[in-house]
Amino acid sequence: MRPLKYGINITLDGCCDHLAASTNAELHTYWTNRMAEADGLLFGRIIYQMMESAWREPAETGIRPDWMEDWMSSFARTIHVTKKYVVSSTLKKVDWNAELIEGDLGEAVTRLKQQPGTGLFVGGVTLPLALAKLGLIDEYEFVVHPVVAGRGPTLFAGLPQPIPMKLVSRHEFSTGAVAMRYVPIR
Repeated sequence: MRPLKYGINITLDGCCDHLAASTNAELHTYWTNRMAEADGLLFGRIIYQMMESAWREPAETGIRPDWMEDWMSSFARTIHVTKKYVVSSTLKKVDWNAELIEGDLGEAVTRLKQQPGTGLFVGGVTLPLALAKLGLIDEYEFVVHPVVAGRGPTLFAGLPQPIPMKLVSRHEFSTGAVAMRYVPIR
C-alpha cells in the first residue's frame, strides 16, 4: 500500500497561509525532492487551481513570470509531470496530468493508496483535515518558519480528537526553519 504523506509550511503561531513565510532555493529544493518521492499528488480544488496557475505555464513554455526565480524551475518541472488527483464537487473536468476524484472520499483515497507506487502527497488545509478525520494520512510533515504571522488560517480546526504522533525525522534549514516529520501512533 502506498503511503499518503501530508506536507505544509507553517509559521511559529500555526498560520498556514503560503504568503506568511518566505522561501528560498534551499526550501524549494527540499519540497521539490519530497514531492518527487511521490508518484501522485492529491489536491482539493483550491490547491489544484493555485498550483496550476503558478507552475503549469512555466513548466510547459520555459518562460518564467516576473515573480519566479530561476531556482524555482525544478519545482515547476516536477509538479508538472507528477500525476495529480483532484477532489472537487464543483469542477467538472481537470487536465494537467490530472484525474478528478468523485464519490466517497474515504473509499476513493483508500483505492488510490492500494494502487502500486511510491506514495501520494497531499497539501492544503481543507482536504487534509477531512483525510485526518478519516485516519488516512500516514505521515505529517510541517516546515515551521521562524516568523509569527499573527493572522491567517491554521491547521486541523475542527478535528474531533487528537492524533498522537511520533517524530521520525527533523531537518534544520539555514533560514532557521525546521522540517519535522511525524507518523501517527496507531
